[in-house]
Amino acid sequence: MSATMPAYRMLDWLRPPALVEVPVPSPGPGEVLVKVAGNGLCHSDIAMGQIPGELGELIGWQVPWTLGHEAAGWVAGLGAGVTGFAEGDAVALVSPSSCGTCSFCVRGQDSACPNGLVGRGYGRDGGLAGYVVAPAPREVIKLGALDPIVAGPLTDAGATSYHAVRRVLPRLTPGSTAVVIGAGGLGAFAVQHLRALSAARVVAVDANPARLDFAREMGAHEVLDGVADTTTQELLELTNGEGAEVVLDFVGIDATLAAGVPAVRSFGAYGLVGAGGGTFARPWYGGLPKEADVFSFQGSTIADAHEVIALAEAGLITSVVDVFPLDRVAEAYEQLEAGALRGRAVVTPGD
Repeated sequence: MSATMPAYRMLDWLRPPALVEVPVPSPGPGEVLVKVAGNGLCHSDIAMGQIPGELGELIGWQVPWTLGHEAAGWVAGLGAGVTGFAEGDAVALVSPSSCGTCSFCVRGQDSACPNGLVGRGYGRDGGLAGYVVAPAPREVIKLGALDPIVAGPLTDAGATSYHAVRRVLPRLTPGSTAVVIGAGGLGAFAVQHLRALSAARVVAVDANPARLDFAREMGAHEVLDGVADTTTQELLELTNGEGAEVVLDFVGIDATLAAGVPAVRSFGAYGLVGAGGGTFARPWYGGLPKEADVFSFQGSTIADAHEVIALAEAGLITSVVDVFPLDRVAEAYEQLEAGALRGRAVVTPGD
């Protein structure tokens, strides 16, 4: 093993990340060293380059660090005290960070861990490199036949969308309708989860025709082009004027909130997952569906990641990826931001 490796790192605040050479890490007690097969890219990676230092340091981030929070690969080394893993094991790494000891974590609600603001790829060295370390077994999931190159996106995009779908499954009885607004990386996974786990009719909404084609390929029964002033009415017409049992918004801007919330039927649910910064300015009376739940979150739990990996291992969902070598990582981010990707961008460091 070489003593150094290339890594795509945040070197300073308000500066673009750069590909630099860094030492290969060593696993500490309770950690495994993972040779990265592939790391999925996320819009949040791009946003990190726009965070001022005072805000980043407030949440506990310290430059420099290596980006990448959707990593999978093979165990390449074991720290002291690690059992249950062997060198060569194919593994995926849980994306969200959590402490394991707070009141949320001990209830299995680790997505709400107040100590999870610093994690692999966000404030701590992540997977856009040849090797990365992770605590085992808490953040390390063994893979069976699943290729590690496609497994990384399941730990964040796949698990976050699953977290939303799992929450609304009791509402999705035969004859129900579930709407997915934003058929990008997370939304395409949500379409698959809904098809695999519910009897609902699935409707995908997106302004990008290529994403709508992909949503159909992933199992959407119907698609609507764009989010406009007419979207709510179109959704109501699809549901005989009653509204959908579930609307999951993976965009989260003003237009998607304005279209999605009124399209929820009474006793339905609207889930705000996208971090677009939108607002909903209508009065609560007449603006919100009666007896409906409106919820928001970001992230997923460790259980979500395990369950999504199991769904993929069973062939019930698929992780479609566009693969880029590490020396083309900047190009991969450009295509991600431009909406030009078919699946989830995955960067492979190679040898």
